[in-house]
Amino acid sequence: MMAQLMGKARTRPKSRSSATPAARDARAPSSRALQWPLVFVLAFAGLAALPQIRAHTSLLVSFAGAAMALLVWLAVLWMRARGSSRRLSVEVSLRPQHYLQALAHTSIFVYWAVYWLPLRDAASLIAAQIVFAYAFDMLLAWSRRDSYTLGFGPFPIIYSLNLFLRFRDDWFYLQFVMVAVGFLAKELIRWDKDGRRAHIFNPSSFPLALFSLSLIATGTTNLTWGEEIATLLIMPPQIYLFIFMVALPGQFLFRVTTMTLPAVLTTYLFSVAYFKLTGTYFFFDANVPIAVTLSLYISRAFTFSVLVMLAGLTGLVGLFDFIEILRRGIGKESATYAIMST
Repeated sequence: MMAQLMGKARTRPKSRSSATPAARDARAPSSRALQWPLVFVLAFAGLAALPQIRAHTSLLVSFAGAAMALLVWLAVLWMRARGSSRRLSVEVSLRPQHYLQALAHTSIFVYWAVYWLPLRDAASLIAAQIVFAYAFDMLLAWSRRDSYTLGFGPFPIIYSLNLFLRFRDDWFYLQFVMVAVGFLAKELIRWDKDGRRAHIFNPSSFPLALFSLSLIATGTTNLTWGEEIATLLIMPPQIYLFIFMVALPGQFLFRVTTMTLPAVLTTYLFSVAYFKLTGTYFFFDANVPIAVTLSLYISRAFTFSVLVMLAGLTGLVGLFDFIEILRRGIGKESATYAIMST
């Protein structure tokens, strides 16, 4: 009897030690990987302690709501990864097109902030969006696959959004929604390009087009700094030359001059012709205003996305009109759209 008890005492630790390492090996990579979004979520939540944010109730609520949503998402993802054999991983990829755009955008923001005080006040809000974007992008990627590519990708996305549209403090939660829509479009709206899956829309241009059209359609552009951004970027001296110079490395390295130069010339020639015919500028105060110049050099895809969305909506409306004409043409008013489209 004593020998049996001693035998059990010896075997129990052995069985526990043999099972536990296997379970740890399966979970450890996922647990370590999920520390990345945790760091960004905590950093984002910590930014809410800044005096600028704490002093504004709407801003504080926007930050608290976004942080809570990220934490809940992280908790759900951690529990699912813990209960499965998934091995989440991080791959580092520093792409020149990302960090060169980030440098160009940063240069424009810094130069502009010297002459426009509200932009200095918005620096912490722009930084918060970058932190939010990293956390959201990681959680979204690991919700769909096992690897995440870490790089400078979120920087040009957030910078491009804020160079054209930023919601005011009372409505700043919509800024986080706009960022989320951009990354969702990047992840979900994809096609096969040169043998690999790639996103169709620029992740900053798509939400810009969507939110801009919605604000214009509803007459609520006053909820944003859009008008000030479009008109006050002209404040720094020689801003046209400055944007041209900071955009030169990207134009040279990525061979997009053949796209930018015709766009600038076409816009300029159209504006000159319009001025000759009407006696007024098409763009109110210049042949190629500063906001258009910035779009042509830094965010050309914005115009493309707007045109694609308008073409898609026009095509959809035209399709229903065509079906309606067919239904009336055959004299069967009671025919449904389902029957006509088959």
